[in-house]
Amino acid sequence: MLIEPFLSNAASQPDEIAVVDETGRHTYRQLAGFAAALAQRLSETTSRSHIGLLLPSGAGFVGSFYGSLIAGKSVTPINFLLGQREIEHVLSDSGIDTVVTVPFFAPKLAGSGLKMIDLSQFKPSAPVTMPGLPQRSPDDMAVLMYTSGTSGLPKGVVLSYGNLQSDVDVAIEYADFQHRHTFLGLIPLFHSFGMTGTLLAPMQLGSTAVYMTRFNATAAVKAIAEHRISMVLAVPSMFAAMLHLKNASAEDFANIQYLFSGGEPLPPAVGEAFQNRFGQRIYEGYGLTETSPVVALNIARARRQGSVGKALPSVRIKIVNDDGGEQPAGESGEVWLAGPMIMKGYHHLPEETAAVLTSDGFFKTGDIGKLDSDGYLYIVGRKKELIIVAGEKAAPREIEDALMGHPAVAEAAVVGKKDTSRGEVVVAFVILKEGQTVTDDQLRQTCRDALLPQWKIPREIYFQTELPRTPTGKVLKRVLAQRVNEPAGQ
Repeated sequence: MLIEPFLSNAASQPDEIAVVDETGRHTYRQLAGFAAALAQRLSETTSRSHIGLLLPSGAGFVGSFYGSLIAGKSVTPINFLLGQREIEHVLSDSGIDTVVTVPFFAPKLAGSGLKMIDLSQFKPSAPVTMPGLPQRSPDDMAVLMYTSGTSGLPKGVVLSYGNLQSDVDVAIEYADFQHRHTFLGLIPLFHSFGMTGTLLAPMQLGSTAVYMTRFNATAAVKAIAEHRISMVLAVPSMFAAMLHLKNASAEDFANIQYLFSGGEPLPPAVGEAFQNRFGQRIYEGYGLTETSPVVALNIARARRQGSVGKALPSVRIKIVNDDGGEQPAGESGEVWLAGPMIMKGYHHLPEETAAVLTSDGFFKTGDIGKLDSDGYLYIVGRKKELIIVAGEKAAPREIEDALMGHPAVAEAAVVGKKDTSRGEVVVAFVILKEGQTVTDDQLRQTCRDALLPQWKIPREIYFQTELPRTPTGKVLKRVLAQRVNEPAGQ
């Protein structure tokens, strides 16, 4: 599992290009040799069960990922975009004593006392014999991945070999990924969407993955054209940034098979503008770190506007109300998921694990959604983000979509503000497109035109130039809520 497909490709097509990054082109033979040499080094360096990877996306990360598994270790990817407090928590909580890194990131480990393997100095001098592969069961941990989180410290998510292999297998089959496809890695490999979609999937297929160490819209479109990219996985803000490029054209996207969006809701306006300008549809999917991550996906043969697609064949979805009962089609409730890709639990957090994993194998996502009669899933918002106005529940995403229906709006985020008479009222933060202007009243009328009831119309609207975000691009709603709910002067 996981290791064998990669090594099989290294044996059957050793001179095929596995990875293209800023350091050059790397064949499957070279990558497998690097992984074998690093596995030997790791076995000599530590007896601990986890290895930390503090690396940019590229051949170094891919080789270190497989090298760690070959050494019989599990991988702990470290999100280098986190703050120092969060990184120190990951280092401590994971129990690692060895980190594979590069000089640029070494200061983040200063004073940690950890052993560091510097990839810039790791130069195997001679071919290394591939060691015997470790015996691993589907339930053994392969990756300990920490969520970036929108509140509190990151939680370690235990993903097993079976979790990851099952998700890769079903995603490849469902979306019809092929060996001939070339993948563009825009999402960092410390993120579950990036790791599964642009590392495990292409390496299993024997495909080529092109990685960018840092997202830049101009460079991304250039790479799509030059490398004849056919598969792009990105978050909505990345697609929005490409839309803002004046010189990008449909020709740049001529070889695209699929543009997949995940990580946060895709604004309808972004999807429509992308198709109108570039002739390419963006296919939205759904998943969480705890689900390895993909559980639902729109594809060409099964797509419905506004949904995140149908469940992958091995996934079960049910929508549950506040009393624990299953909701009928068309009714909203919390999304519960079951399937072989669901995590084993949270590392060192038994109470949190018990709170989200049911006895019959379902994971409580905390997302609010609904299923239509044909099985398409629609995500309405987060359970904790629901705004209760005089006893009525308002989902922020519905209001955000209405606001973005105005042609001047580039992005919108909605939170609740405490109110003495109604409990909460709706407050919106809005970013306008460059050179555009609009008034509060015009935006409220846009919401009315979208048939929102009066109590869902934003009471207050704040125009912003940027919004607070997690390292992976999600808007930090809790920070916005604090802004409107804290007394003035605090």
